[in-house]
Amino acid sequence: MRKNSKRYKAIFKNSIKDKKVGAKEAMELVKKNSTTKFDESIDVSLKINLKQSKGGDFNLRTVVNLPNGSGKKSRVAVLCEPSKIDEAKKAGADVVGSDDLIEKIASGKFDFTKLICTPAMMGKIGKHGKVLGPKGLMPNPKLGTVSTDLLKSVKEIKTGLVEIRNDKDGNLASTIGRKSFSTEKLLENYNFLIESVKKEKPDTIKGEFIKATYLTSTMGISYKVGGK
Repeated sequence: MRKNSKRYKAIFKNSIKDKKVGAKEAMELVKKNSTTKFDESIDVSLKINLKQSKGGDFNLRTVVNLPNGSGKKSRVAVLCEPSKIDEAKKAGADVVGSDDLIEKIASGKFDFTKLICTPAMMGKIGKHGKVLGPKGLMPNPKLGTVSTDLLKSVKEIKTGLVEIRNDKDGNLASTIGRKSFSTEKLLENYNFLIESVKKEKPDTIKGEFIKATYLTSTMGISYKVGGK
């Protein structure tokens, strides 16, 4: 029989059942419960309404540029034409290449978490969608990963840009920072994310778009948020 650790028992005493708490109170509780030695991720989970009055279910997939960054470290690769390789390196990309990078991708041997592609190279990378797609690495203009402004794209991904997308049940999750962030910075990121999601609501969906909101940390317990 599995036994809960002393740490879990300690933070479970801070749980709140069947009650919504304000965002600030929830954030403070989440930070209080982040008692591991590593810098835990602070995460938001949303339940959104997908039911449209006309047509099929709505799907949300976009990016949000958090004002205080996400604290998440990404290893960024840039696929570009040879003439832009120096520009990509100066932009801070961890991996840069042209046809040689495509060969690595084709072989499945790559060590990056985000891939930026220039428009000129999209024709060459398209056939490798079966390799990149399942890993969430296929470049997409809507997600800021197809770009001619490599400096801006690399900087955004390495700082505050997070991708959000819902599953078939309307669940959506995103990091908004780390436990080392101040409560004020986390709240600013939280409010920015919530407002960004609300703006994505299509006119064909009636009523509240966000049906439920939860805050938690990597190794903590979650709190249902209501109000500010």
